[in-house]
Amino acid sequence: MIAAESFTRAARRLGFSLWTGVPCSYLQPLINQAIGDPGLRYIPASNEGDAVAIAAGFELGGELAVVMCQNSGLGNAVNPLSSLTHTHRIPLLLIVSLRGDPEGGHDEPQHELMGAITTRLLETLQIPWRYFPTDETRIESCLNEAKAWMLTERRPFCLVMRKASVAPVAVPAAHSATLRPLSAEADDCTQSPTATRGAMLRALQKNAGVRDIVLATTGYTGRELYALDDRRNQLYLVGAMGCVSSLALGLALARPDLRVIALDGDGALLMRLGALAAIGHAAPPNLVHILLDNGQHESTGGQQTVSGGIRLACIASACAYPRALTVSGTEALEAQLQARKAGPVFIRALIAPGVPENLPRPAITPVEVTERLRNHLAALPRETR
Repeated sequence: MIAAESFTRAARRLGFSLWTGVPCSYLQPLINQAIGDPGLRYIPASNEGDAVAIAAGFELGGELAVVMCQNSGLGNAVNPLSSLTHTHRIPLLLIVSLRGDPEGGHDEPQHELMGAITTRLLETLQIPWRYFPTDETRIESCLNEAKAWMLTERRPFCLVMRKASVAPVAVPAAHSATLRPLSAEADDCTQSPTATRGAMLRALQKNAGVRDIVLATTGYTGRELYALDDRRNQLYLVGAMGCVSSLALGLALARPDLRVIALDGDGALLMRLGALAAIGHAAPPNLVHILLDNGQHESTGGQQTVSGGIRLACIASACAYPRALTVSGTEALEAQLQARKAGPVFIRALIAPGVPENLPRPAITPVEVTERLRNHLAALPRETR
């Protein structure tokens, strides 16, 4: 058994400064230590997949992050681990608890199967793993091995934690939460779309400079943004549906000197509504979350979503976005982008369905576009705001 502080201190020396995830009793000491350490930042994620995306965005910004979750939650993270961090080659450190350990005695029945297959699942995902260190003398070498592999291969590494690996840590004093007033502009039920996706994206690009980083959700949004004008400050997700806002959150935390713009879709947003709560809690003032809402899963044939009957800007406002509103035309979107109000800002941009003919797929690969963005970010001097 090791002390939580010994592990977090060693990890911090190696550059791991953001911790995120979903709690497990095995992980409680590390989580409590991360929350109570003023040198670290802990972001409570709504689910494990969101945590992976938050950590991935943080890494894009030039920093390293740790994702903690129970092995049952590893199932929630399979998609972003397979189609975000693997596809775009983004490294992060996973710490996964081994509930249902085949060698660990009795556990609850819901952990039996996942306990038996956890390490095999990691291997199927092509994520190398080691058991979490239980000897203080092994901490540094374990972390060094993980970091070396992460930076060489640009993919995640996992430490599998067995029961009682870390000594207990008291729960830090709870922070008092203050309810923020609802945005006066949030009621979004009276407008109709007057612009296409392409028109909204042109308006965005017109108002986005080199210090504005644009992350586009999967499907037609990224493809159309690319077709309009492929830029070094843009990234196009090809998978990990619903993860773009969490990716943007991580990047916004790593680079508070830049404006980070997440381009979301209604189907994607509805898939991971819990991300709104994490963004509202973390409250990065440099994050702009734009929802391009046409009421359809257009990339898969135009199947209807339920967004038309949901007050999505009101939900964002209730999740503590200081500003949440709806726009239905390009002029209104441009006005919001030019105002540069402190965020996080949620803009529901209503758009008419429709896709340009012969819309190309990006010729640049996910790895290439990610490295290009990473290099663009590294070249931008860090400014104090």
